Amino acid sequence: MSNKQSNRVAPSIIKQALQVNNKPFPWLKAFSAGVAAALPVMIGLALGHLQYGLIAGLGGFTYLYVFNTPYAQRAKKIISVVLALTIVTYLGTITAPYPLATAILMGIIGAVAVFVFGALKIAGPSAIFFVLVFAMTTGMPINPDEAFLRAGLVFLSGMLSFMIAMIGWFFNPHGPETGVVTRVYLQLAELLDSVGTDKFIEAKHKVMAVLNESEETLSASYIPWRTTDMFKRLYLLNTHANELFIMVVKNFSNADTPLPKELGQSVRMLANSLNKRKNQDFKPILQPEKMESQVSRLFTTIYNADAVLNEPISNVKKSIQFDSPSLKTIFMGAFDKNSIVFISSVRIGVITVIAAIIAYQFEFARSYWVPLSCVAVMSGASIVATFHRAIQRFLGTIIGIVIAGFILSFDPTGFVIAFFILILTFITELFIVKNYGLAALFFTPNALLMAESTSQGAFSFSYFAQARFIDIVIGSAIGLLGVYLVGRKSASSRIPHLLGKTLRSQAQFLVVLFSDQGEGFNARQSSERIKMRTNLTNLETLYTTASGEIPANREALDYYWPVLFSLRQLGYLLENCSKENNRPILSDEKLAQLLFTFESMANAATRSVLPKQTAVPEIEGYPSIQKEIQFLQKELRKPRR
Repeated sequence: MSNKQSNRVAPSIIKQALQVNNKPFPWLKAFSAGVAAALPVMIGLALGHLQYGLIAGLGGFTYLYVFNTPYAQRAKKIISVVLALTIVTYLGTITAPYPLATAILMGIIGAVAVFVFGALKIAGPSAIFFVLVFAMTTGMPINPDEAFLRAGLVFLSGMLSFMIAMIGWFFNPHGPETGVVTRVYLQLAELLDSVGTDKFIEAKHKVMAVLNESEETLSASYIPWRTTDMFKRLYLLNTHANELFIMVVKNFSNADTPLPKELGQSVRMLANSLNKRKNQDFKPILQPEKMESQVSRLFTTIYNADAVLNEPISNVKKSIQFDSPSLKTIFMGAFDKNSIVFISSVRIGVITVIAAIIAYQFEFARSYWVPLSCVAVMSGASIVATFHRAIQRFLGTIIGIVIAGFILSFDPTGFVIAFFILILTFITELFIVKNYGLAALFFTPNALLMAESTSQGAFSFSYFAQARFIDIVIGSAIGLLGVYLVGRKSASSRIPHLLGKTLRSQAQFLVVLFSDQGEGFNARQSSERIKMRTNLTNLETLYTTASGEIPANREALDYYWPVLFSLRQLGYLLENCSKENNRPILSDEKLAQLLFTFESMANAATRSVLPKQTAVPEIEGYPSIQKEIQFLQKELRKPRR
């Protein structure tokens, strides 16, 4: 990178790291997180065992993994987090006397957590709190005999967090699913309003994204042995939304004139009715006096969706089907040398081990703060995000150490400690959505308060501040250096290969869909579909990571963006086609031509050259697929600027 580029990039990174977004404050979640962290300490104090209460408080970190996901999925996720925190507490206690084993285990814990969260696309803080709990237990008074006791306390506290996280189920069991389906219809209304305008492409992309999200959300919340009427309505509404989207894309992608405004208004009314079902007076669907047959079919689909929402569910007959890949399939797809999830997990594991060995070798006070800071910095999704984390953590830590030192200088005990844990956790969760640096102002003193309260020895502010500051600076520097040296270009250099792989997997799925595969064949459960989805997900993650490299290759990113958009659109069309049973069987000549077209594009993409123009055969009944392949070929043939 030239000096001129460096002079431009550095201020930009600092400015972005200090930006505060406009997301609303999560008041309820923040308060619940504070209660989950402080209540175990209060219970321990009430029973006369403050130290046990503080250890149990580590299980309160479980609540920090709670997000607005379906309760069925949330239950599985939170229980898994509780078990994981219990295991790392046990491991931290028994390996505390052995620094090398501690360093290696810390790296393994970080790597496994990053891999699992990345492969399953789980929102949350990933590895940081697993490493934190493991690290803090290694810093407690060494007593391997207490391993089961400490693990049990963390488990009980984690289950308390689980109960707090599931309270909402009693009041609104399908709240997350209702929210995402409502957003689907609101975004569909925007799409209908954008037909015939220059906003259509952007609106189409947004609808496709939220439809994929709704499909994943409903699939995650589906319990075969317990299907409520509300869930059936949401499933059918989502099905009608997919049909409406396909009809718009198929018939109005090249429209020059806008659709009747009543279409968008009717869909918005449906969304508002879904969002406010209780005590809601349903209004009739609006429609113009005169309309074309294609517009009439759109209104028919809206009528059907309205019937699902308002009529008794027994009047609507349709089975519920989800075809989610198995965990084995997901993990095997992520366990690939070109998977950025696998690469990131290996990188964070190795660098964390190195940071831990350095810390223990030089015998830093509370050595675990070095690798812990390293993990926190490397949790950024890209190089730029890693630099953002480093800047935010550095600035937040400086002030956070002062706050922690000030609190600890008064030698707090009992309910005062519990009160500060509640307040600091509450403020941390309140500001984490705004800026990581702001959250670090309060997370740092919270973690330090818990760590120092569970350790022994007299408190000295100057020694404490100096030791923590040095630990965090060294850990952050190791993380930054490791990511910069190892991962500087690892994403962008892999895009051509994975792009070719994705194109070939789409070709294979296309052939499976439009050829005779024998009686009883289910395209939704085929290995070709799973490969296509896996490759497309890996490619999207790779592109996102590449956009955060320093320096980012803007020409390449601008070239690949419309290609990636087209691949998403084509994948969506193929997915929807696989749900239908009456697909045409194409001739061998047409299938061969399709394979040749995709192989030409894949071969050219792998070698970073422009593909040759080839004819795309017609697919009867599916003109949108043919048009999307032509569009994809056109985008790949555009020369890079």
